[in-house]
Formats: sequence, structure tokens, C-alpha cells
Amino acid sequence: MKFNLLAAASFLLLLSTAAQAQTPAPAAKPAAPAVKMPPQPPEVAAQKFGPDGKVNPGFAASHERFVKIAQEGKAQLVFLGDSITAGWGSKKEIWDKAFGQYMPANFGIGGDRTQHVLWRITNGELDGIKPKAVVLMIGTNNSGQDPAEGIAKGVTAIVETIRAKQPQAKILLLAVFPRGEKASPNPGREKLKQVNAVIAKLDDGQNVHFLDIGEKFLQPDGTLTKEIMPDFLHLSAAGYQIWADAISPKLAELMK
Repeated sequence: MKFNLLAAASFLLLLSTAAQAQTPAPAAKPAAPAVKMPPQPPEVAAQKFGPDGKVNPGFAASHERFVKIAQEGKAQLVFLGDSITAGWGSKKEIWDKAFGQYMPANFGIGGDRTQHVLWRITNGELDGIKPKAVVLMIGTNNSGQDPAEGIAKGVTAIVETIRAKQPQAKILLLAVFPRGEKASPNPGREKLKQVNAVIAKLDDGQNVHFLDIGEKFLQPDGTLTKEIMPDFLHLSAAGYQIWADAISPKLAELMK
């Protein structure tokens, strides 16, 4: 009797196992289709969105962190920009030596375009502080889709917003850095030269000071090297040292 019960139990277990093996796994959910976002004009403030149509979480987190830093009210020098500015975060020794005395804050976010910086500074990143100077370098991420005139309008809108929100702050407006290995043919670099020619006119000698340090990164023939820009866009430690050395005299003047 016991043998029959054990046999029956074993048989039922085998049937159950077989049924489970034959049950197909649930189908994977299809990836959400990319959401087509409307164009973002470079001179109109806008958040950064991902392919799902939602605000980029990294952008949102960095912005919230910068707002908190601003609310502390300690920063006397603010850097605004994209990943090239954000890169100062991994060059702490150079940063501290060049700018540490000014109680600096780095508000750079990778991938930012002019419209994103414009949105950030109209939504808290310049509230709660009274910096003596703001260093601005932005526009290279617009170069792939926006005309030079539009990029210049975006930079102009940022400068005007800084002036409105922080009238006491001197603005050190940097020309957009050169990009791409060769000097020619290099449509991207040519477009940025056009941008720089326009925004240079924002220099009023009092509140806005334009400075083009691009040539300091270049070889005599106009090429960029991997020693200065490993990917011909982002700076190495040597590149950041060039940047620090190039703006330090002017910055010392503006921070008085």
C-alpha cells in the first residue's frame, strides 16, 4: 500500500515538472517607442529630455544639487557649461590651486546645450548667491543641429539672464573651444568660429568680458592633439592646466 502511494506521488510530481517545463516563459515587454520631441530652439529655456520623453534623470539630479549649492550662499565664483566644464570635477588638484581661493562652484552638466543652461539659471541655480564672477563656456553641443546664428542667440540669452539675476557679477565669457583634430576641413570648428565672432561683441568692457583662449590648445598648424584633447573635444589634465593658466590673470582682476 505504501509502495502504491509513493509511486502515485512520484508520478504526480513528474507530471507537474513536465507541465512546468512545457509552460512558455512570459513574453518580454516590447521596448517603449521613442517619443518624438519638438525642436528646442537654442535661445529658449528648456529642460533636457531623454528618448522616452521624460526629463533626463542625470540632468535633473545635477540641477537639484546645484540649486542646493546656490542656496548655501557661499560660492563667489560660478562656472557654467557642459561636460567640458563638468570635467573640472576630476581635476581637483588643478581646480583647487587655480580657483580654490575664490570659493568656486562648478555648474557644468555633460551634454548640455545653450537652452539647458538657460533653463537651469532661470530655475534656481543663480538664486541665493551673490558671486563676484561667472565663467561661461557653452555651445559646442548645439553645433551639430543649430546654425551659428541660433547658437549665438542662445549664448546671448544666457549672458542677459546672468546680468538680470546677478547684476553685480562680472561675466568672463569664453569663446567656444575648438573641436575636431584637423583645422580644415572642419565644418564644426568653422561654425563655432562664426559663433565666437558674434558673441565677442557682447564684451562691454565693464560687466561682460570676452576671452578667446582656443589657440592655446592648438598646434602651430591648427591641429589638436590627443595629449590636450584625447577625443578632440574633451580636455586632458594638460588641457585643463592650459585653461586655468589662460584665464587666471583676467579672473584675478574680476574677483577683486
